[in-house]
Amino acid sequence: MDPEIPSQSSPTAALPGAAAPRRRDGSLPKPPWLKVPLPGGEGYARLKGLTQELGLHTVCQEARCPNIGECWKGEHATMTLMVLGDECTRRCRFCAVKTVDRAAPPDPREPEHVGTAVAAMDLAYVVITSVDRDDLPDGGSGHYADCLRAIRARAPRTVVETLIPDYRGSDLATLMAARPDVLAHNVEVVDRLQRKIRDPRCSFERSLDTLRGAKEHDPRVFTKSSLMLGLGESHDEVVDALVRLRAAGVDFLTLGQYLRPTRQHAPVREYVAPERFDEYERLGRAMGFLYVAAGPLVRSSYKAGEFFAARLVRERRAAEKEERR
Repeated sequence: MDPEIPSQSSPTAALPGAAAPRRRDGSLPKPPWLKVPLPGGEGYARLKGLTQELGLHTVCQEARCPNIGECWKGEHATMTLMVLGDECTRRCRFCAVKTVDRAAPPDPREPEHVGTAVAAMDLAYVVITSVDRDDLPDGGSGHYADCLRAIRARAPRTVVETLIPDYRGSDLATLMAARPDVLAHNVEVVDRLQRKIRDPRCSFERSLDTLRGAKEHDPRVFTKSSLMLGLGESHDEVVDALVRLRAAGVDFLTLGQYLRPTRQHAPVREYVAPERFDEYERLGRAMGFLYVAAGPLVRSSYKAGEFFAARLVRERRAAEKEERR
């Protein structure tokens, strides 16, 4: 098991506790609130089988998401698919995706395959994300938009969130022309930690530009971002990040515990207690975010948040349909 992947066991109560001493290798032992049940059930088995049959690359499986058992069950199943390949042109210290200077060309059949797969799985909500493709003239935004259009054509009832790279200018316009229901882009960490944790081409302000730009292209789109905690940020830095995200018009916010993929990645500096996540959730809601999910196991793609977003999207679709009558 990789050193910071959450343990999977029988359900464990999320009990607060004092910080444990570090191990001899300098790592922190995991607190009990990071233990999760093993995934299972008919719905999970069905979607797992379909992803294998259709040759899909899901972030849920590749990232060993602790919430996969919850997200892949029931009539409101959600999933995160990755397009544009599985090789990234950026080198962030929190991410386990393989990095290269030039990745393989995008598969021209991928949009059709993604649309067919989403329809076959009858997903209520799907997140389409991608690696960064700085090696492509448009950053891959045209191919990405084609994937979104293919879903629209084959699964029109599915709510689609696009978790995009830091597109700006014409690249962002290309993606927004495909009309995602939710436009997500993650700032990942507080401003001070950007250069330490993210690729040097990334920045907090550039990410805010992406989020603001999405609203400029389509004021109706819901925007979303996410912060990882436990990398050495202070309380005041988290509050500053929330204030700036809300000022950029971000609607949905998630905050979760950073978990190190391997020992070659940035170390965990702190396991943030559930009570502090609760505090940030209350603070975010008081700032005016439409929805805030905060907790040790919360991830950018999180079923409870997606269920809430889907309800707002469907209400908006119904209102638009009524206006056209």
